[in-house]
Amino acid sequence: MKDIVLENIHKSYGTNQVVEDLNLTVAEGERLILLGPSGCGKSTTLRMIAGLEEITSGKLYMGDQLVNQVASGKRNVSMVFQNYALFPHMTVEDNITYGLKVHKYPKSEIEKRLRDAFEMLELTELGKRKPKDLSGGQRQRVALARAIVKRSDFLLLDEPLSNLDAQLRQHARKELVKIHKKYNQTFVYVTHDQIEAMTVGDRIALMYEGNLKMVDSPKNVYHMPANVFTAKFIGSPSCNIVSVEHDANYLFFGTQKLILPESWINQIRDSYTEQLYFGIRPEHVCLHTTPTAGALTATVKYTEDYGNRMGIYFDIDGCEMVGICEDNAPYPGQTVYFLPDFDKIHLFDRGTSDSIGYPVNITRSNLNEPAYQYKFA
Repeated sequence: MKDIVLENIHKSYGTNQVVEDLNLTVAEGERLILLGPSGCGKSTTLRMIAGLEEITSGKLYMGDQLVNQVASGKRNVSMVFQNYALFPHMTVEDNITYGLKVHKYPKSEIEKRLRDAFEMLELTELGKRKPKDLSGGQRQRVALARAIVKRSDFLLLDEPLSNLDAQLRQHARKELVKIHKKYNQTFVYVTHDQIEAMTVGDRIALMYEGNLKMVDSPKNVYHMPANVFTAKFIGSPSCNIVSVEHDANYLFFGTQKLILPESWINQIRDSYTEQLYFGIRPEHVCLHTTPTAGALTATVKYTEDYGNRMGIYFDIDGCEMVGICEDNAPYPGQTVYFLPDFDKIHLFDRGTSDSIGYPVNITRSNLNEPAYQYKFA
């Protein structure tokens, strides 16, 4: 077994609680992403798994072994650090093979693993260089090579791509997935970049202020967020969240009302929720330029040009939201009409910020379909 189990893990520095009652299982061979804003406890969690930080309380299992008191060097982990941590006086070859030599691997095995790493990460021509002679992307590949030649059961990565430009990050994400598929290590990856999380992970564990907010597949985290924090953290622009009132069959946006379908009426009733947040992702917003039955009347406040698309900010009786369109954008001051696709909305309890769930008829089976576009009639 090569799984990782965290049971009631706490980490504090004096009175400062960094990780609070963390319960999480990383399955053997899984790619789990620890995602969250700076200071949420994700890197601390990774360092506890690696044995670089002591656990204040709780139990950590790796495989079938309780490892709270097991030294880092005996946990069979490889780690890639944000700053790469290369030895400046060593060549690329020596940096990559240093750990193998310390553990007295046969010379033939060291050379074979080095050749494999060079080929996989395109480092063959750089073997005799030192880190000062490498670009940031090359140093990052050397750090990855050093981790993969060890072929540990557990591969831990702490924001390894944050120092790279956008093009290199995109390439490196693909290489990471290829490396994982080849060696099938249990893989824990820390990042604050939601694109990395969505593209690299089998599952995402979203953290905030030392607590887990949601653990699920990237699709479910995006399309069925468990709470307001998850909905707003994932996505750019982030999910629209506005405070609404509800009464019988209606949601009230200021003085305007939206008629709810029966499935959502029953969902609200069964949740016993008195106060609600309404959520919808910008790319799921549909606007019309002519009056539409059942739609809410809105005013365009301003627009943002993202290059290949436009962000349209509009107001419904004090409820401001944003939508995305690719062309034919409305102009500031224009009146538009908003009627949501109720299969694409989210409702949250205003008291707890938790989702009230989804009607049974909403399966989100169309997750791979293109996002809705603006409809300007």
